[in-house]
Amino acid sequence: MSDTNQQNLLKQAVAQAALAHLPKGGVIGVGTGSTVNFLIDLLPQLKLAGAVASSKATEDRLKAVGIEVVELNQVGSLDVYIDGADEIDRHLHMIKGGGGALTREKIVASVAKRFICIADESKWVEQLGRAFPLPIEVIPMARSAVGRKLVTLGGSPAYRQGFVTDNGNLILDVHNLNILNAIALESELNDIAGVVCNGLFAKQGADLALLAGPNGVREVSR
Repeated sequence: MSDTNQQNLLKQAVAQAALAHLPKGGVIGVGTGSTVNFLIDLLPQLKLAGAVASSKATEDRLKAVGIEVVELNQVGSLDVYIDGADEIDRHLHMIKGGGGALTREKIVASVAKRFICIADESKWVEQLGRAFPLPIEVIPMARSAVGRKLVTLGGSPAYRQGFVTDNGNLILDVHNLNILNAIALESELNDIAGVVCNGLFAKQGADLALLAGPNGVREVSR
């Protein structure tokens, strides 16, 4: 079996396991990415009243399986936000934004009472940022200015060519950051003029991680 097929099986397994942690008949927040796409295909089983989407791609996929998409401005809070991660550590801090939806993901997560992360075990790391670059959404006119500031912090920013976020902004993928204190760095990066949001989800990490591996799906709680 190819690595891709094996990874898809793990994503399907963790998506199936996630159903037991989601409310039936309610409104939930839904993230963006390949693992979440497997979950979306299963969500009709829950007979949800609706879902808040973190991206246009997720919105389209939810509608395709018959789930009503609700605007975030129409809900006061969400019981659950569920999403994947590009990396997650033992503190349940995450790097997200490989798909470019980090700002909307962070906004939807901020109104949820519980954040569930679903991933395969390859995303579990000892230290964030060593293997996966940190995505940062920036205002277009600030791209170079923000990039220079990131270099002074020890990072090597790369402009994500040909990509525009759903908000009309750009992404810098920052390599080589030594992320020892994810909470402090998340705040520091957000204070840079021109930064809309960064892909560190540490100030509000996951409450529960579901991680799929060859021996099944394990649960890690904060």
